[in-house]
Amino acid sequence: MTDISFYHLTTRSLEEALPKLLELSLQSEERALVLLGNEERMEFFNGLLWTYEPGSWLPHGTMEDGDPADQPIFITSRDENLNEATFLFLVDGAVSENLRSFKRVFDLFNGRDEEAVKAARNRWSSYKRDGHSLLYWKQDETGRWTKA
Repeated sequence: MTDISFYHLTTRSLEEALPKLLELSLQSEERALVLLGNEERMEFFNGLLWTYEPGSWLPHGTMEDGDPADQPIFITSRDENLNEATFLFLVDGAVSENLRSFKRVFDLFNGRDEEAVKAARNRWSSYKRDGHSLLYWKQDETGRWTKA
């Protein structure tokens, strides 16, 4: 059984929220895998993590950066845990067949997109049937996460 947390983005964008969650992962000394739906988004987030905030730096990489095992945060569009991550971030509706191999899964979805909300509800139902431990987090008006 894996702990899966749904992050319902309502006031801040994925581009604002993901780097902050990744910072917290590294602070807790966990390795992270960011699984995206396609290669274009992978390249976008690879660039974003270098520039999301002045003075910040998140050590990360993709297959183009060399050995995935050297990357504490690995960004990919393939469902493979090549950096031996314990935390999995599912972005843009990405799904994994390997949820049980992670300590914790973060499923981030856009609350302003009805299709994304519907798909997240379907994933929630599926994960619940599979016996995973589920949590739901929603942003308040300031962008802070509150457990619902």
